[in-house]
Amino acid sequence: MPYVPVSRPDAGHVSDTAERRWADILALRPDLEPALALQRRLVELVLEGSAAIASRPLPRLSLPPKYLAAKLRQGVPALAGEPVPVPAILLKPLMVRLSEALGEGGAGDAAAHIRTAIVTGAIEPASLLTASLTRDQHAIRTGAVHRGLAPDLIWLIAELAVSPFAYALQQMIFAHEGVADALAQWHEGYCPACGSWPALAEVVGGHRTLRCSFCASGWELPTYACVYCAEGGEAFVTAAPNPERVDRRLELCRACAGYLKTVDLHELSAFPLLAITDLETMDLDVAAMENNYRRPEMKAFSRH
Repeated sequence: MPYVPVSRPDAGHVSDTAERRWADILALRPDLEPALALQRRLVELVLEGSAAIASRPLPRLSLPPKYLAAKLRQGVPALAGEPVPVPAILLKPLMVRLSEALGEGGAGDAAAHIRTAIVTGAIEPASLLTASLTRDQHAIRTGAVHRGLAPDLIWLIAELAVSPFAYALQQMIFAHEGVADALAQWHEGYCPACGSWPALAEVVGGHRTLRCSFCASGWELPTYACVYCAEGGEAFVTAAPNPERVDRRLELCRACAGYLKTVDLHELSAFPLLAITDLETMDLDVAAMENNYRRPEMKAFSRH
């Protein structure tokens, strides 16, 4: 089935797995110690946010399975264009703490300005979180520039803060049996839940599973081709920049100049540990961009 359910392990297992992976990375790449320290703090905060979301009932959504299935069959992600009430009161403190962690981790004044804007109400938390949930980069960038704040940093803070809610939502809506057939027919390269492009592909037991770093969805494509433009001919190649690490590869498409990282693993990464693999494989991003490959802009979907 193209959609691959990723089970929710207990918090202790997630934390133990994260610590083990960070230790392994640090042993090979001691130069990444500052980045790993920051990531550890961010993951801790996201896990706390996930626990808070799990402790409360999710909002009752007017998303009947038949309606969701119809959207999916049209290639429209389940949450695209839907007026989902975001728990801003619950997530605002998390945004503040994420801003502080990023400030201490190197973002400095840029993060401090965002923190102040959140605390004073210069940024309306519900609007920012909703824009992030609906993957509206344009709205967030426009608002940030208008307020003299760093757009990419605001995007990151909002994304990290609302990601536990997005993860819980996709787990809930895709648990309905009524959407199973539509999910089985999902052949798009973008996430069936939120519409994000995959952060990377995890290959477990020979299955190439595309993974959304935002809501943690996993899905497979029926053919081995570019996730962005579906090119499967000679213009689409897979290469391992480091011949000693063939378990870490790049899918490169000369047709659209897009790239995707692919990593062999023993098991799919639990939420929110996909970020660890993403950080560990930054050298692949550098290699791709040095050869003029890039990740495309996020797709926009009209309201339904």
